[in-house]
Amino acid sequence: MPDTMTLTLPSRLAYVPVAVASVREAAAVFGFGGAEVQELEVAVEEAATNVAKHAYDGDEDATFDLVVERIPGGLEIVVRDMGIPFDPSRIPEYAPTADVGTATTAGMGMFLMRAMVDECSFVNLGSGGKETHLVKYLKAAAAESAEPESHDRVAESAPIREKVEFDVRRMADHEAIEVSRCAYRSHGYTFFDEHIYYPERLVEMNRRGELISAVAVTREGTFMGHTALCFQYPEDRVAELTFAFVNVEYRGQGALTKMQDFLFAVQPPRPLDGVYAYAVANHIVTQKTNAHHGINTCGIFLATSPASWKFKGIPANTDQRISVVLDFKYTTPPAELTLNPPPRHAAMVETLYANVGARHRFSAAPAEAARPAGETEIWSGSNEAESCAEIFVARYGADTVRSVRRLLRTFCLQGMAAVNLFLRMEDPATFHLAEEFERMGFFFAGILPRGRVGETLGLQYLNNVDFDYAAVAAYTDVAKELLAYIRERDPNESL
Repeated sequence: MPDTMTLTLPSRLAYVPVAVASVREAAAVFGFGGAEVQELEVAVEEAATNVAKHAYDGDEDATFDLVVERIPGGLEIVVRDMGIPFDPSRIPEYAPTADVGTATTAGMGMFLMRAMVDECSFVNLGSGGKETHLVKYLKAAAAESAEPESHDRVAESAPIREKVEFDVRRMADHEAIEVSRCAYRSHGYTFFDEHIYYPERLVEMNRRGELISAVAVTREGTFMGHTALCFQYPEDRVAELTFAFVNVEYRGQGALTKMQDFLFAVQPPRPLDGVYAYAVANHIVTQKTNAHHGINTCGIFLATSPASWKFKGIPANTDQRISVVLDFKYTTPPAELTLNPPPRHAAMVETLYANVGARHRFSAAPAEAARPAGETEIWSGSNEAESCAEIFVARYGADTVRSVRRLLRTFCLQGMAAVNLFLRMEDPATFHLAEEFERMGFFFAGILPRGRVGETLGLQYLNNVDFDYAAVAAYTDVAKELLAYIRERDPNESL
């Protein structure tokens, strides 16, 4: 009798990762490894997601069955549900190389399932429900010894030691799926910005100029990695250097460095004053790469992401929420400005500006600036997956302090672990009111030149986070100095 695993799961999106993990483990037992397992994961995720989203019209009590069975030379996966009948012939054919102006994402899930396995079929069983069948065969060499006891779990791809010749260029539309898969291989489904897992979104963002994607590809056409410049908001004059992933086997080839060089040389779709990057601070790999490109430290934000973030192939401390080092580089020479940082932080603000290559005049704001009039303008938002929120004070008004306090309370009640506050230093009110926000429990984080609200002072608030500064990895001398400065002013350290 063949080896078979059967699992019944609630028909909800939250359980799709359970289905994927179960297939991954079974596939390893059956002799699959490397890219083959990753392809199976993509196919099962699409099949299970289709059931969770479409089969039961939102019935929270519904379930589906996942059956994984060894067959001669490979395995078969059956996803069985008792939901709405399905006619696969009604699904339009997805064309991944179609013109982006006319292409749609309809049929992409079916396309992915069929592309990832050797056989894909759909069976309606009448009153017995319906099934999705996915079959994948081991490569011939592995299939010759497909007995259960002969297979050990195949290790993750090891880095290629010999030099690989490759090119760096703008991403082609059909490569967006490779970018999503590369992100998955590096971080699983833990990356903070879910856009990276939707190939169609990456294509559209590049078309609209919100994203400039660079890819590294071997001379034989094998995808190696991706990095991008991302404009987060319409008013941005700075771009985030982000979505940086290199497949494990191609790490150490210099692909990340060459992709960043390419992006700094490319003509942006809008005026660009600078580039910033968030480097994770539970290892120093990204910080080193940023420093190599002259992207220098100007801030540190603590506990911004869950400890569950994955960094495949990179040793890292995962015992607490992840902090980030904010790095910045000007792409146009900065003009000298008059700024109004709070006096107790003026020296550190000056140090951070000098570290990124800018010099500004600091002013002591008059007393009446502490009592701004008119309407307050605040932009705010939160990321539930990250348990992190942001507050931007675009314009001070009579009720700014009260409004920030109200937002802070709301975010804390929502369970946000970290709340970051951004203040415009061109406004004299920042000179006085930053102290009011610090009385609420906010404390210094750094600066962001040319940010969403202008020259920005960053403050941060930790909502009952158990935090160990010793677990934060700071690479440069300035980053280490800043981390010590933040720690001295963190009110949680004196509890």
